[in-house]
Amino acid sequence: MSSPHAPRRAFDPRLLEGSIVRSLILLAVPIMGANVLQIAYQLIDAFWVGRLGAVGVAAVSVSMPILFVMISAGIGFAVAGSILIAQYAGAGDHKMVDHVAAQTLLVVVGMSVVVGGLGIAVAPFLLKLMQVAPDVDRAALAFLRVSLAAMPFIFAYIMFQSLLRGVGQVTAPLYIIAGTVFANFWLDPVLIFGKFGMPALGVMGAAIATLLAQGLAAVIGVGLLFSGRYGIHLRWSLFRPDIAFMKRAFHLGYPASIEQSARGFGMTVMIFLITSFGTVATASFGVAVNVINVVVVPAMGFSMATSTLVGQNIGNNNLPRAERVAQLASLVTFSALSVAGIIAFVFAHSIVGFFVPAAPAVIVEGAHLLRIVAWSFGFIGLQFALTGVLRASGDVMAAMIIGLISQWVLQFPLAFVMAERLGMGTDGLWWAFPMTNVATATIAGIWFLRGDWKTRRLIQPVTRQEQDEAAVAEQVIP
Repeated sequence: MSSPHAPRRAFDPRLLEGSIVRSLILLAVPIMGANVLQIAYQLIDAFWVGRLGAVGVAAVSVSMPILFVMISAGIGFAVAGSILIAQYAGAGDHKMVDHVAAQTLLVVVGMSVVVGGLGIAVAPFLLKLMQVAPDVDRAALAFLRVSLAAMPFIFAYIMFQSLLRGVGQVTAPLYIIAGTVFANFWLDPVLIFGKFGMPALGVMGAAIATLLAQGLAAVIGVGLLFSGRYGIHLRWSLFRPDIAFMKRAFHLGYPASIEQSARGFGMTVMIFLITSFGTVATASFGVAVNVINVVVVPAMGFSMATSTLVGQNIGNNNLPRAERVAQLASLVTFSALSVAGIIAFVFAHSIVGFFVPAAPAVIVEGAHLLRIVAWSFGFIGLQFALTGVLRASGDVMAAMIIGLISQWVLQFPLAFVMAERLGMGTDGLWWAFPMTNVATATIAGIWFLRGDWKTRRLIQPVTRQEQDEAAVAEQVIP
């Protein structure tokens, strides 16, 4: 229970009343900041590892798809936890917020130990299956094993972010990841190249730096959950396994895991198709992906903010406000990303030239690709906003189906048919992206307009008397 020395903060009432735009910005801006810092984290690793040469870069490159698939399992349960937390927070049910937080954290960390251990055991066989060159194989295996050992910390921090996002507290994760980026910036060169008396560990040093930085972030995050300062108060008694809840969380989480894994694998298959068209096409796509990732950051921020707001208002039994949140978020993301698309279209040549100033052929083809895709940026935002609404209501199967359709029914088949069968070449590849964006947003819009999400409820309503009794109980010292 909370004590007078560590007062527990109430859930933010501003998310349930007043200006929706203010609430969206209140949540979305810190989330976008954390997402940008996460990209910076990856860029720092890429910068220092790149100083090791081709072998180091290749070792990390072949490892990332394996790590992404494994992390996707934890992301699914993080989604489940944030959905349930948001609805219980909207209902003012502190007891269930704490219970959900403890149980999902228990499941995710337990899963990370299993996933990490399994990954360490099969890593040599996976690298052999990928036919990695011997020198790259040694470096990749060392990098993979350390990275997989860090899985409990990575999963714990992902869960911490999701839980706080569910109760509308999004600034603490931003500060923590900022500190992590700073720590990683200094640890990377020390451990990779050997400084201040440390041995030079090469690629494995980058993985150890990540382990230390993520470990620090996870410890701070879980410590804050135990402190009760941010709307969630963990206690050791709450970690007694609740099998019924774990089954419920699994059914809510596995669709998100499948969706994330399918998207990652689908992009890998697309890259195989693109590389068959040569180096210029591959490099042009790489530059375009960097630009698209910058666009996706605000889209993801608004999607997560939308999920939290819609989930809390559903939990508060305020469906009219939840629907207004969904409509406004869709309008804002579509408009903002459409403006970004116009800017990318107008300055495509300069943008691509910034990334590859000494490659004229890539600048021409990259600018051509960017102009083909840029006009559909608004539809990326619309898709993210609407799938965020569906997830918030608990309709995670809809989000999964939309993701699978996007990658495997639309994007890859369209790219293959137009590029190979219709003889459009790289234009066929590039046009598959905007066509998929528009079609996916349309499907998500139809699913949203059906209104099924408004009839779903994952939790039982909490009466005013129950809320008052819970508030009194929070002040009792055992």
